[in-house]
Amino acid sequence: MTAIEQYLVDTYRASQHGTPMPPPPGRDDVAVLLAARAYEQFQAVLDGAPAHHPWRSALRRVLTRRYPV
Repeated sequence: MTAIEQYLVDTYRASQHGTPMPPPPGRDDVAVLLAARAYEQFQAVLDGAPAHHPWRSALRRVLTRRYPV
């Protein structure tokens, strides 16, 4: 089931039970990305690195991480 289908089912169920409607899928995506960026900048400052270009360093860490098999 896709996120849209689940949202429609939840919306229908909420209308039948008189409960608040669920938020639409993707509503908070930008807020999550901004929070992740702020967190990376904060960690850079704590590590003594410049706080610019947090995505480049985050991407480098993700791509070089070794995952156990």
